[in-house]
Amino acid sequence: MKTVMVLLLIAVLGALAGAGVFMLRKDGDDEAARSKHMARALALRVALSVALFALILLSWFMGWVRPSGLPTG
Repeated sequence: MKTVMVLLLIAVLGALAGAGVFMLRKDGDDEAARSKHMARALALRVALSVALFALILLSWFMGWVRPSGLPTG
């Protein structure tokens, strides 16, 4: 389960990087097309972040992961 969470986190970062690439690209594409691609990448990032949060909550309720807290020493 932790592997799935890490993969989702990497996908969130990838979607964020993709939006950054669309934002910074200055080739022949028109502004409207770049904005559309960037908005779609950011919407994907938000959807993946919500899915990751829901998966963490589900895993916690099911007992698959447990918060360990900070070690006191």
